[in-house]
Amino acid sequence: MNKQIKYILSLMLMVSLGSCTKNFDELNTDPASLTEAGKREMPFMFSRAQSAAAINQSYYQTVQNLYADLYAQYFALSTTSFQTDRYVINDGWLPRPGIIAYVQVVPQLRSIFENTDSTSGEYALAEIMWVYAFHHLTDYFGPVAYFDAGKAQDAIAYDPQDKIYDDFFKRLDHAVKNLKQGPATNIFGTYDLIYKGDVQQWIRFANTLRLRLALRVSKVDPARAKQEAEAAVTGGVMTEISHSARMEKSLEGGDGNGLARVASYNEFSMSSTMASYLKGYNDPRMEIFFQPAVASGAFRGVRNGSSPAAINKPLNQPAETSNAGEYWAIWNSDGKSWLPQLEAPKHVMLAAEAWFLRAEGAMNGWNMGGTAQSLYEKGIETSMLDWGIKDQAIINAYTQSTAVPVAPDDVENSPAVANIPVKFGTAAAIQRQQIGTQKWLAIYPDGMEGWAEYRRSGYPVMYPVAQSNNSDLPAGTFIKRLPYPTAEATTNAVELKKGIALLGGPDNAATRLWWDVE
Repeated sequence: MNKQIKYILSLMLMVSLGSCTKNFDELNTDPASLTEAGKREMPFMFSRAQSAAAINQSYYQTVQNLYADLYAQYFALSTTSFQTDRYVINDGWLPRPGIIAYVQVVPQLRSIFENTDSTSGEYALAEIMWVYAFHHLTDYFGPVAYFDAGKAQDAIAYDPQDKIYDDFFKRLDHAVKNLKQGPATNIFGTYDLIYKGDVQQWIRFANTLRLRLALRVSKVDPARAKQEAEAAVTGGVMTEISHSARMEKSLEGGDGNGLARVASYNEFSMSSTMASYLKGYNDPRMEIFFQPAVASGAFRGVRNGSSPAAINKPLNQPAETSNAGEYWAIWNSDGKSWLPQLEAPKHVMLAAEAWFLRAEGAMNGWNMGGTAQSLYEKGIETSMLDWGIKDQAIINAYTQSTAVPVAPDDVENSPAVANIPVKFGTAAAIQRQQIGTQKWLAIYPDGMEGWAEYRRSGYPVMYPVAQSNNSDLPAGTFIKRLPYPTAEATTNAVELKKGIALLGGPDNAATRLWWDVE
């Protein structure tokens, strides 16, 4: 087994021994059995890589929920047990995104690469999942080990983020061309947890991911962004709710819905930012995204970064705030507990996102197949339909609404977070803010993408955290990345130093990533 994987496995042991979170399933510590497998095992390996890349319940809490979900301000903590909402980084959790990538995803996908022809459909799907997994990892940290990931090596070299993104685009282009030219119409069959092997669906997914990544680099490399975005739209992106990517979840093997699991702990609430937008817009999705407080029946949020004293106030107690919607957890009034809906499919990427990405691209002057307004309004409609809101009169009224966010009625007595209506404006700056705001609502609960896009675009407008306990992030500033695990300094010091040099700033939470420019 290569030294990179051995290193990650040693971290897994430390993490599992030091965990303070609830109900973690046993961590897999034998990926070698998969990397040594052959073609017969490829469908299973693909399933395993898919599940891990989308962050299953074993890792969801400490990889996504207590970081990106909070920093996207979809949720805010209603417990004093954790401090990440106040920007205190838990170093013990920082190796876990790498465990997902380098132990649970990379060995499986590398085995598929090594056992298939590079023009095959299996290779293409593995390339798409490779990009999906690594765009999460690099957008958390910045430079990471990428090109030699999973290969036998004595040291773990970091790669610059611009080179990683360049490879993302090349891989997605290669994968789509192979899928379009290949004879296969179904790949991996039922082992494909998202599309059951449907090649046309995978083409749309890959192109939509390419469009997402094109917008990500649009400020730092606008020419390349335009090229990639237009190629993605020409190649065919998601347009209908039937194209949305949802991953099958199971009660077996710890593969349940991660958000459902943590929602059952009832340690977070709807954020005040979400409450301000959803209440002000009278958004019909609010009752789907969240639930009224058990004690009062009212929708209530909590301000991100609330101090322990504020969290301990009666109106910030879990019974007085809004948990995630019934899709993820159902209140058992007899047992006084939350029942996790572990078999609820995981939202991987929804079709509405593609419409909003195209709307922003149109604002940039790119050929996106429509005007910014028409694409924006189609994004709203598609999101509503995807969440079961099918009354066209309701959708039209929302799209044309001049209502604006309101004070969320939180413990902090926060004012309205912004003053931006839903109805498409006339000024370009307002239009960009509207597109960013509605996209943020539409991609809920994908905190990883929500946080990344907030860092890139600055939208939606959010409340500063009520209290920051991180000296690198003074009051009024927002977190930009996760620092590297301190274990790297003892096990991979030389390459870590090179990686920090590639980062272009200190290894802390205030340093911007390559694509995050003013």
